[in-house]
Amino acid sequence: MSGHTTNLRLKLPLLCVFLQFLTILLFAVFVCYDDRTSAKLWHEEQKVLNKSHLDHEFYLRYPSFQDVHTMIFVGFGFLMTFLKRYSFGSVAFNFLIAAFAIQWSILTQGFFHSFHHGKIYIGIESMINADFCAGAVLISFGAVLGKTSPVQLLLMTWLEVTLFAINEHILLNVLGAKDAGGSMTIHTFGAYFGLMTSRILYRPHLDESKEREGSTYHSDLFAMIGTIFLWLFWPSFNSAITAYGDDQQRTVMNTYFSLAASTLATFATSALVNRGGKLDMVHIQNAALAGGVVVGTSGEMMLTPFGALIAGLLAGFVSTLGFKFLTPILASRLKIQDTCGVHNLHGMPGILGALLGVLVTALATHDTYGEGLTDVFPLIADGSRTAAYQGVFQLIGLCVTLGIAVTGGSLVGLILKMTCLASPPDTQCFEDQVYWEIPEDHHDGFQCLQGAKELDRDTRA
Repeated sequence: MSGHTTNLRLKLPLLCVFLQFLTILLFAVFVCYDDRTSAKLWHEEQKVLNKSHLDHEFYLRYPSFQDVHTMIFVGFGFLMTFLKRYSFGSVAFNFLIAAFAIQWSILTQGFFHSFHHGKIYIGIESMINADFCAGAVLISFGAVLGKTSPVQLLLMTWLEVTLFAINEHILLNVLGAKDAGGSMTIHTFGAYFGLMTSRILYRPHLDESKEREGSTYHSDLFAMIGTIFLWLFWPSFNSAITAYGDDQQRTVMNTYFSLAASTLATFATSALVNRGGKLDMVHIQNAALAGGVVVGTSGEMMLTPFGALIAGLLAGFVSTLGFKFLTPILASRLKIQDTCGVHNLHGMPGILGALLGVLVTALATHDTYGEGLTDVFPLIADGSRTAAYQGVFQLIGLCVTLGIAVTGGSLVGLILKMTCLASPPDTQCFEDQVYWEIPEDHHDGFQCLQGAKELDRDTRA
């Protein structure tokens, strides 16, 4: 099974060692603790400002960091275990990608956000933002799941993290757009980057692995564990780096209501569009989460509770319809083979969330926000922009994100097409045995599948 083209013995160790030593070197040269992490600087600040240890930002941000970290490594990982013969690859390659992404993103995001006097200063928010960046890469991973080698995935991560930081810098620092929960910077970027990479890596004979692309009862159950983790912690994800106090609580509440509404919409739509009125577990696993995506941009704004419910309802409806009708069209007509349906969970809800952000921004007034306008829309509060003008910049941010994602994903896809990167052949996609030592019972199952396929060919002959 492990032919020369898929053998990782030299390729993966060399790439891992190269990337890790490069990261260590750059950390040694550029990265240091910020004033709240440095033993000397923090204690000096305590004396000057008469602060106690409980005033430290760590105690306010770390609970959110824990939730986001769990989403990245457990939620995303188990959500992808629906493939009946690719559970090792789903969870473990998710682990590998995220572990490297958080290191490289500290550097790339640091150069744009916290680079002073030749150094990158890092603290608890740096860790949260690194997890956000890893989330975008894992969304892209979902589009190419089962069709790429770990060598390809590491290269994709390396390049995508860099482009993610550039896009985020343009949106947040250059355009002054607001996107605390990442409808644009995380979900839209990650989805369309991955979709374009998948398009360039199009496999004309992927049908030869079709019998392995499906799920089993138990693999769907494991994937549902990922769904539940993501659903529970999504309010923390959207609110993790918002301003303390009312902003953070408002973001949690808006996400909470939106997720609840998207769940009901998903169950309703799934029963409506399926033959016999039966529910589809693929819909429940994914579209129920669309409510968290759609309020990523507007969650910290005065969306109102009923507005959050409407947003979640719409997102769940659109996402479920996407899984039912749009995914087959993307594969057959546009040649985009989207394994996890990231277009339906992250792409379309991400765009909807960005457009919702445009609307809510344009409606912002001093009467509605009061003194809180400074936290949410500082440029409107200081008179630099009108609400409508800020809304235009939100829309420009969406367009920029789509442009960088589509262009970057296409270029990275061309790089990943190199034949030396241990990519699996079309006949061996969605199969753990290509890259993993596996239990004998799983090995026998693969042999049965191969035997059945060969028997079918002989019968036709």
